[in-house]
Amino acid sequence: LVYCVWCNNSMDRLEAMTVFVAVAELKGFAPAARRLGLSPSVVTRLVAALEQRLSIRLLQRTTRSVALTDAGSRYLEQARRILAAIDDAEATARAGRAEPFGRFVVSAPAVFGRRHVSPLLRDFLNKYPAVTGELRLADRMVNLVEEGVDIAVRIGALEDSSLHARLVGKTRQVLVGSPEYLSRQKRPLEPHDLPSHSIIHFTALREAPELLFYKDGVEQRIIFKPSLVTNSADVAIDHAASGAGLTATLSYQVIDLVRSGKLEVVLAKYEAAPRPIHLLFPASRLASANLTSFISLTTGTRDWNFENLTEKQAGDAM
Repeated sequence: LVYCVWCNNSMDRLEAMTVFVAVAELKGFAPAARRLGLSPSVVTRLVAALEQRLSIRLLQRTTRSVALTDAGSRYLEQARRILAAIDDAEATARAGRAEPFGRFVVSAPAVFGRRHVSPLLRDFLNKYPAVTGELRLADRMVNLVEEGVDIAVRIGALEDSSLHARLVGKTRQVLVGSPEYLSRQKRPLEPHDLPSHSIIHFTALREAPELLFYKDGVEQRIIFKPSLVTNSADVAIDHAASGAGLTATLSYQVIDLVRSGKLEVVLAKYEAAPRPIHLLFPASRLASANLTSFISLTTGTRDWNFENLTEKQAGDAM
């Protein structure tokens, strides 16, 4: 009875929906509670009340995991859209505010997010203490509208969409090795020299064990047998820096190691064109003081052009 009375309150129903989305995304009640600043018992009660009101099971619970039911998956999609619409309405209502305020969600690739977006968001929150920031790191294509993201960092060519984009930098795909490795092995001078080398395969760049190079506009595809396969840029870079072989990565991921002399770039003249770095955001966020202030801080204090690996980038913690 308490739950039914509670669920008739619209604000409480929205809170329960928010809690459910957090539990579903984080796959657990405890991590959802930490994200939302609630106790695990409150999170559990809110989800149970929501399920009782709907008369359906949204989550399958075990002692070790939480998984969505079929009904839960359908409800999650709709709940995300409803919460995103509410966020849009609140952003529009606050558009006249001179200062940023409220929740602001930023998405970025994992390594770039840790090294560059996290320090930027810290500066943003220090400058605008009325904002509650959230940084989501994921090496996947995030759906900004459905997942309630205000702005995302994307590296690479953009697909056609209704989203707005702001170019904020460029990065190269580079092939690197340590001086120790390159002195021990014959330095590759042509892409076809690579099959005889030890190569650490970073699968987030390309799933297949192959490298693409270009000469006079003609693509050269080099297939290799990797000495190590990993989906972690940090692991691939650490192994290369230790002298274990060569690895392909993005220049922003190794810029500090190249500048310090711990890694060297090889076959630079055969690289593909640099990849753009964009800030991507929904059209509905255009009037948001949070968005405009974040973009202004980014363009005014950061230099995310990582084409030149020898010059210090302004405003970034390496």
